[in-house]
Amino acid sequence: MALRRRTKTKLYRYSMYGIFLVLVVLIAIFTDWARLGKQFFDLEVAAKLFPDIIIVALRNTILFTLIAFTGGILLGIVFALLKLSVIAPFRWFATAWIELFRGLPALLTIFAMAFILPIAFGIKPPGGPVGAGLIGLILVASAYMAEVIRSGIQAVPKGQTEASRSLGMSPMKTMFFIVLPQGFRIIIPPLTNEFVLLLKDTSLLFIAGTFIWSKELTSFARDANTMYANATPLIMAAIMYLIVTIPLTRFTAWLERRMARER
Repeated sequence: MALRRRTKTKLYRYSMYGIFLVLVVLIAIFTDWARLGKQFFDLEVAAKLFPDIIIVALRNTILFTLIAFTGGILLGIVFALLKLSVIAPFRWFATAWIELFRGLPALLTIFAMAFILPIAFGIKPPGGPVGAGLIGLILVASAYMAEVIRSGIQAVPKGQTEASRSLGMSPMKTMFFIVLPQGFRIIIPPLTNEFVLLLKDTSLLFIAGTFIWSKELTSFARDANTMYANATPLIMAAIMYLIVTIPLTRFTAWLERRMARER
């Protein structure tokens, strides 16, 4: 009976491999490779994108991500501490903030920062449309990071807090010098994932409007796609995203494995 079960499992696995192989062969046979290459992998068009796709688009994408990530962490720490506060109004405010900006699509938040607030209150965000878009990304990132940071703080053993307080440290010093460093060590993998998500969310900044010098990868690729009437710039932008995100996701996976071994 056991042998028969193993045989069935092998037959099922090999049949799946066979179906997959047949599908690959059919796709290879019926795909118009010449047309596909001309529309999506035109080397002449790809060559025209350099060096701007790197020194402008990729640079701006990474820069915008770093700004949004840093702002998100700083605000996230504040709202994580507010949500853990013993003062109920602080907890209510933090909960409302987190639920609001986690519930709204990032695109709508960026739109609100770029257009609704300036019209309603006459406020001009620093940095123009790009600055408004980055504020929107920071607000969204802060909501997600607040929950991540809160979980990291709560994961630190209470004995650490009790030991530091017994040594005469104040609650604030205990939080910032004992609890937060240990909490951040725990949440490095999810924070790295949040960085990757922010990197891709910079593509939403187009809704606020961009200048030539402030284009990120997606805006740069969309404009080049219109200019050359060819989709190769979109493929090149996708490759640039993967060049950055794949090492980050692999780094996150390595961190998770290492931390799992240390527990």
